[in-house]
Amino acid sequence: MQAIILVIVAALVIIAVWVGVGYLLSKVLNDDAVGRADRSLSRLLVRNRTGELNQTTHWVTYLSETETVIAAGLLLAIVARLAWRRWRESLFVAAALFGEVGTFLGVTSLVDRSRPSVPHLDAAPPTSSFPSGHTAAAVVLYGLLAILISRRFHSAALTWTFRVVAVAVPLAVGASRLYRGMHFLTDVLFGAALGAVWLVVSLVAARPGDDAHHTPDGPSAPAPLRR
Repeated sequence: MQAIILVIVAALVIIAVWVGVGYLLSKVLNDDAVGRADRSLSRLLVRNRTGELNQTTHWVTYLSETETVIAAGLLLAIVARLAWRRWRESLFVAAALFGEVGTFLGVTSLVDRSRPSVPHLDAAPPTSSFPSGHTAAAVVLYGLLAILISRRFHSAALTWTFRVVAVAVPLAVGASRLYRGMHFLTDVLFGAALGAVWLVVSLVAARPGDDAHHTPDGPSAPAPLRR
């Protein structure tokens, strides 16, 4: 029950804070230095587009497309259930992914920020430009993977490899969304922050990997694998 209350309260606080930031960016700071810097960067990226970068950023974006997140999240939840032989880690995956979507939709439905007025390389969804949903989803999905790997395996090389992935993929996705004219820099930054904060909330609420030697299905779970 405490975990449920934590998740609900955290979601409401996050939505309130991000809506406030979105209001500032779209209504107060739009014609200030922040807004001008956002627009200048968008125009700079458009002037430096190339065919190769257009193609590369197209495929990078797919690393956190809705279909990718759904498929990878489902697979991750199943693998976690088999690896730990209990539901806690799978619930962690579900809470992180569904919670990110819920908070993102809560924010974007209340913030009315137009997308950059530059040629878009993707079809613009009907949601607000703030925050970047692709970036938030990338932080959560690949952060989930890194956390579960670190809790399941006692291998520094493996753990650090996936930590690097958890940082590199969101950076690449965020940069791609900027390049393709779909978001401002501030949209991407606060999208990443939204994903990171919600991932921490889910981690605290679910505590994946704890009590590794006691599961509902039996007296013990397999010990962490060593490599």
